[in-house]
Amino acid sequence: MTKRIAVIGAGPSGLAALRAFESAAKAGAEVPEIVCYEKQANWGGLWNYTWRTGLDEFGEPVHGSMYRYLWSNGPKECLEFADYSFEEHFGRPIPSYPPRAVLHDYIAGRVEKSGVRKYVKFNTVVRDVTYDAGTETFTVTVKDLIAKKHSSEEFDYVIVANGHFSTPNVPYFEGIEKFLGRVMHAHDFRCADEFAGKHVLLIGSSYSAEDIGTQCHKYGASRITFSYRTKPMGFDWPEGFEEKPLLQKVVGRTCHFKDGTTADVDAIVFCTGYLNHYPFLPDELRLDTRNRLFPPNLYKGIFWEPNPKLMYIGAQDQYYTFNMFDAQAWYARDVVLGRIALPDRATMHADSEAWVRREEALENPYQAIDFQSDYMRDMLPATDYPHLDIDKVTELFKEWEHHKVEGILTYRDRSYPSTITGTVAPTHHTTWMKAMDDSLEAFLNQPAQQAAE
Repeated sequence: MTKRIAVIGAGPSGLAALRAFESAAKAGAEVPEIVCYEKQANWGGLWNYTWRTGLDEFGEPVHGSMYRYLWSNGPKECLEFADYSFEEHFGRPIPSYPPRAVLHDYIAGRVEKSGVRKYVKFNTVVRDVTYDAGTETFTVTVKDLIAKKHSSEEFDYVIVANGHFSTPNVPYFEGIEKFLGRVMHAHDFRCADEFAGKHVLLIGSSYSAEDIGTQCHKYGASRITFSYRTKPMGFDWPEGFEEKPLLQKVVGRTCHFKDGTTADVDAIVFCTGYLNHYPFLPDELRLDTRNRLFPPNLYKGIFWEPNPKLMYIGAQDQYYTFNMFDAQAWYARDVVLGRIALPDRATMHADSEAWVRREEALENPYQAIDFQSDYMRDMLPATDYPHLDIDKVTELFKEWEHHKVEGILTYRDRSYPSTITGTVAPTHHTTWMKAMDDSLEAFLNQPAQQAAE
């Protein structure tokens, strides 16, 4: 009897799984019957922009954390699919730092071409997953949000690919409930124009704080203050930026910081990260972890060790993104197809614990890049995923780190060579600080005078 596999989520991680199985099927392999459940009306996961915050039109928690004017904060050359280059998709080289709409178009282009839409049930949210040890099958219960009906189906495998950057982690600070300005989490941030002329406090010291802060500055905020828990980001910030130790309390509009200083602000944005949240899973199947490069109890960062028929894709913190999800998907696929045999549980756990211990010893971003590069090297040789030059990608990641230090407002104006085609990306027609339109059309269309040249 044909095996069945459920994929939860049709964002980049879930689509990587669909692409992996479709690739094997087109090469003649007998693959399981696949059903992918996606709660949104279209695929792309976080790369779908929505104006909605809080709840969607069905009363479901809004998945999207993307905002207008979001551009890639890392070179596209570091996330390029090995089997589908940006040049193939767009028909020509494009600059290294595309806005969200361009990346969504790229993600969708590959899966449209490979014909995997037939596997996806859109507007369908997963409510419950259970496992029967007797039959060795999962029962997945879902709700069709359009028809307003629940149904259940049985599967031999489940891939959890719903992502972990959509459920906000929101700490409490004394007096925040009485703050006389705007308060939100980065998950609900949609438009930097709202903060023109305002003093914005961003709590956090990672990518969300860095990017939302620079976006607000770009679109006219008067001042940007970052509040960090452990250490400042330390970039060469322009005038109007400052970094302060952790917020202690709020009185009216006045924020009091750990170093005894204060600042009167107009808005507070929590850039305090996200929770790995799997409400549809019972405790015995649910990954319980903070955002880290190697979550515990996942062999190869994929297989749930108590029951490796349950797999997670994209559950870790990320330098690598799209191509890492591919590496995981190809590896998971080959285990399902019997091409790769899993060791016993004790061996799996020993292997994953070794990765966890190594991660805990990392001291800086460059070591973290090497760590995730080694993780990629650990998976790729076992599968037939097209060649990806990890050494070159690693070099690009480290260049990117240097370029951010050299200019936090100018690093997106840099160009890098594709590790797939070798082509050096062209310079964008407008510097990032002056590129106010984040649409695909504006990004791809050269100005008339430049095209004439």
